[in-house]
This record gives sequence, C-alpha cells and structure tokens, in this order.
Amino acid sequence: MIRRQLGYTFLAIGAAIAAAGLSSAPALAGERDGARWVATWATGPAGPDPGATPRFDHQTVRYIIHTSVGGGRVRVKLSNTFGSEPLVIGSARVARRIAGARIERSSDRRLTFGGVDHVTIPVGALVVSDPVMLDVPALSDLAISLYLPQPTAGTTTHLLALQTSYIAAGTGDVTGATDLPGAAQTTSWEFVTGVDVTVRGGAAVVALGDSITDGANSTLDANLRWPSVLAARLQARQGTRRLGVIDQGIIGNRILHPTEPESGNLFGPAALARLDRDVLAQAGVAYVIVLLGINDIGHPGSNAPASDEVSPQEIEAGLSQIVERAHEHGIQVFGATLTPFEGTTLVGFFSPEKEVKRQAVNHWIRTAGAFDAVIDFDAAIRDPGHPARILPAFDGGDHLHPSDAGQRALAEAIPLRLFDDDR
Repeated sequence: MIRRQLGYTFLAIGAAIAAAGLSSAPALAGERDGARWVATWATGPAGPDPGATPRFDHQTVRYIIHTSVGGGRVRVKLSNTFGSEPLVIGSARVARRIAGARIERSSDRRLTFGGVDHVTIPVGALVVSDPVMLDVPALSDLAISLYLPQPTAGTTTHLLALQTSYIAAGTGDVTGATDLPGAAQTTSWEFVTGVDVTVRGGAAVVALGDSITDGANSTLDANLRWPSVLAARLQARQGTRRLGVIDQGIIGNRILHPTEPESGNLFGPAALARLDRDVLAQAGVAYVIVLLGINDIGHPGSNAPASDEVSPQEIEAGLSQIVERAHEHGIQVFGATLTPFEGTTLVGFFSPEKEVKRQAVNHWIRTAGAFDAVIDFDAAIRDPGHPARILPAFDGGDHLHPSDAGQRALAEAIPLRLFDDDR
C-alpha cells in the first residue's frame, strides 16, 4: 500500500495531466464561465510546540475551517512543509459543517489527487486536490477530513487555530462519517493549509502578520480575528467585488529572523522567507496587509538572544522588500502601523528603548510612501492618555494582544475603499 502511494508521488504531475476529466477540465470550465480560483481560507504552516508534537496512528482527523468568500468549486491544499518523512494521506474528504464534528451528508465530497484517492506528500512539499463541485457559502464552516493510515507526527501545524477540530475515537477510515461521536478535540490544524474556491470577478486579500493577526487572546470558535472581521465587513458590502480574506499570521513571527533553534519551527520562518509560499503563491491574491515588526523589536532579550537585535532601519528595509516583491506580482501592499505594547506581561519584551524603535518604524510607515496605503492600527487601539499602551477596553489582558473588541477595532480601521479597484 505504502509503496503504491510513494509511486504516485513521483507520477503525480503526469497523472494529473492524464486525468483531464478529473482535474484540468473543471479548472478550464471555471475560466470559461468567468470564474477564477480565489483563496477563501489559508493558514501559515509552522511547527508544533517543542515537546508536544501531535501524533496520529491509523486515525481520522476532521479539521474545521471558516470560509471568507463563497464559490461553486473547491480545492484543498495539504502540506508537509516541516515533515522529516513523507506524509501519507489514505483518504480525504470535504463537506459543509453543521455543528461540532457533524457534516451535511449531501455535501460530502471525496478529494482526489490526479484522479487517485490517496496521496503521499514528499518532505517539504505541498499538494493541491483535484477540484470538486460544491456550493461553498461565504462565511461558513467546512470540514476537511483526513485519514492518516500509519503512525504520523504532526510536524507541520498551525498551533493557534482558535477553532475546535476533531480526532475520531478509535482507528480506521471514517472520513465519510456524518458525525464522529466520542471524538477528541484539538485546537490546532495539521497538514491542511489552504482552501480555494472559484469566484467570478473575485480576488483575495492576504493578512501577513504575527500573533496579533493570528488572533491571540480572541475567543475560541468565534472567528473574531481582525482578518475574519474584515472578511465579514467585505461580504456585507453590496455591489462590490467578491473578496476572500486569508489569515497568514503566525505567532512569534518576525520579518528578519526565523524561529530560534530551541523552539523548532514554532514561530515559522522569517516573513521574508515565507513570503513566496504564504502570499505570492496564494490563489487570486491582489492585496496584502502587512502587520509585522513588533517581534523583531521585542523578541531579542526575551524569546530570542540579544544578538538578534535589529535597528528600525533594518525593519524598514525588510518591509520594503515585501513591498518590492509583491509589486513584481501586481499585488498592492498596505502597511499597518505597529500597535502599543508597554506593560506587556512577556518578560523582557518591552523597554523604553524598544518603544523608541516602534515609534521610529511607525513614523517611517506613515511618512515614507513605501506602501500603496497606510492603515493606522496604532491609532485605532492605543490609549489616548498613554499612547504607548493599548486602550484598556481593547486590551486582551497581556498588554500586547488585542481583545475581541480590539480585534474588531483593527478591522474597522481598514477603509474598504482600498479594495475598490478592478484587478
């Protein structure tokens, strides 16, 4: 079984071309009817918490994700980015979620890869499923069920999913089950890194950031991260283009440095290293909102060695690289100012000298003209009486990450007119 699956890996491209009726034909049909692939959901792959790597053994996992834009066809992306051995997927399915682990039976679709219902993903690689016909509503939940037929370490994960997913009780392939009674719960996403839908005249907005964009300290299962709230605002607007919003925030992420060696891949690669994968390669991307730099300032001497210290000019140069590379792909880049962090409970993260750096970077974001537009997140949630701190009503409790109300304030600070062009 495994040998046959490994063989598929090396024949995948040829099989996908040969299986035109299963793969390329739906994509071409989408082009003919004026639709295009647009990312409706994605998450930045990273590594697990060191010493707490999830492990699966002949088990079915049902991951719940929340869409932004809707569409009539769907494809799913699975990743083995940080794996140390090939990832075997015995079967995979997608369906609309009703509640908990329960799915709408009539919506259940088997996923194939080049016409084959199983796939082995090489170390470091990503695969995209064949398209399936499925009505995917905007702002709805999908269930993506994976059967892992051999002992598997969850080395490619997104730790802060803020979404309850389900690990089936017992062993075996129950990906097609309507419900998973007795399932264990998990709040991370392993291996599933993207969902695209076909949309007429649509495009995608990528939110590139760290734990603030990832929604740290917002409510579990509530979809109150600022990118999620932005998606709801865009869907509520009448007479405008249909836009997907995908959250590529990773906790602890920095522009210029990867995760510290002792933390594995927990904080992901440096933003400059993951830009191609998490932004430029996303389906239909036309805009990116960048909120990065606070960890470049705060981590040295806290979660990273002091030797990682960087200057405001180095942060600005990194942000300029993001703009330059995105512009090469015709993508507009909106720069968000760094939010306050005085008083943070993270030991060593804040100092008066670090606040000077934040202010310098924010001055550059506001005045240098490097971005296509500036979004002033700092002004949206700072305390007018103490601008180095988050307003208490918007504070998630650690004086660094916004609360639900703070996340909403960030989303509402984004002018929707920024997305009015026809690209």
